[in-house]
Amino acid sequence: MAPHRRDVDRHRGPRPGRRRVLAALAGGVAGLAGCTGPGDDGVRGDQAAFDPDPRPYDETYPADDAVSMFRRGTRRLGYYPEASVPDAVEVEWTEPVNRIGHTAAKASPRPTPDGDRIVVPDDAGRVHAFTPDGESRWTVRTGAAESLGFHGTPTVADRTAYLGGYDGAMYALDVETGATVWKTSRWQLGGALAIGSSPALWDGVLYVLGEYDHPGMDPSGTLWAIDAGTGKPLWHDDRPWGMPHPSPAIDPATERLVTASNDGVVYAWAFPSMEFAWSFETDAQVKGTIPTYEGGAIVGSWDGHVRRLDLADGSLEWRFETGAVTMSNPGVDPDAGVVYVGSDDHHVHALDAATGERRWATDVGGRVIGSVTVTPECVLAGSYDRQLYCLEKATGDVRWTVEGVGHATSEAVPHDGRIFYAERADLSGHWTADEETVVEAPGRVYALRPA
Repeated sequence: MAPHRRDVDRHRGPRPGRRRVLAALAGGVAGLAGCTGPGDDGVRGDQAAFDPDPRPYDETYPADDAVSMFRRGTRRLGYYPEASVPDAVEVEWTEPVNRIGHTAAKASPRPTPDGDRIVVPDDAGRVHAFTPDGESRWTVRTGAAESLGFHGTPTVADRTAYLGGYDGAMYALDVETGATVWKTSRWQLGGALAIGSSPALWDGVLYVLGEYDHPGMDPSGTLWAIDAGTGKPLWHDDRPWGMPHPSPAIDPATERLVTASNDGVVYAWAFPSMEFAWSFETDAQVKGTIPTYEGGAIVGSWDGHVRRLDLADGSLEWRFETGAVTMSNPGVDPDAGVVYVGSDDHHVHALDAATGERRWATDVGGRVIGSVTVTPECVLAGSYDRQLYCLEKATGDVRWTVEGVGHATSEAVPHDGRIFYAERADLSGHWTADEETVVEAPGRVYALRPA
């Protein structure tokens, strides 16, 4: 099948006007007159010298003893090869966290690399730290409390949690105390409206997407590189349009950074030089984070399809039709070569990663918009029916479910014998045009243990 490609430069529209607005809002931040070049302002990007140590797919980039990241690494596989999922579970502890009517998928609980803290951002602009057994260590209220809080998941390294808020700012918090290590304001990031993506960390640099909606201009986005030690913006590319939500994925084997946006376009850069490589246009929004596997990028779209693209050039390798909006973050079992993805068709689908052929599909009672987590035996997926599902990986049979208060939309994170996840608040009226949204009960973070 011929690739569905496009000329992004022709599509972008009034970029000179946008650049002037960004430059004015930033108050002279370096490089905001356009895309800064590789190596400008401190980004280390020698493509010819890039030769990272090879790692098997059951390890992360960087090493998992040094960093804890959304979807367990820069390839965003959502694969936890050492996790043991019990035959039955019960709720060990739970705490209220999410309290507003915004219906984006919620931030995921993130264990620190040494495992002694679970960091949980919420949609009220607070960040919490619990011990794995549920003891509260601290809660801090940030500037994101004046907006729609946090929906991206933190990256944790060097006892610091890095995350972006819906106030358009980036935060670095000390995981021992919750104290602010640094904050990069929205104005330092060109007047960002929000940051909903989860940062990728490589060699001391954070890669994250900002969203923009300046008056008189089309909604748009920018990929930023930010110094993890200081919060200083190092480089940016304002190529994406349509307010990007996915988190950047970095695939060192193919030397690519890949992400997408609400404009329906997948974008790829050479990594680490950050020279733009290619784009691919779907027929609707792309909101899910894109995992990379064996030279391919797995992309779900609101046009009702899951696609595999060649990371080298963006060509289409296969396409699977779900028939409904597909915005969940796919999980990949690299040992079996299987992709697991949820959809608004109320199903979790298991697809052959090489061909796109469906192996099984399981009805989970509601839309699946969050992350699908893969373990050696099971697939974990949250549903709009308020339940977290554990599905047998080989067959899709339901092993167990846990019912919560609101829609289960975060990543389910296995950690040291427990499973952590978060949900939306229980909302009424939100989906009816003439009714006011009412928060009936706050959404919660859960820790599950063997029953």
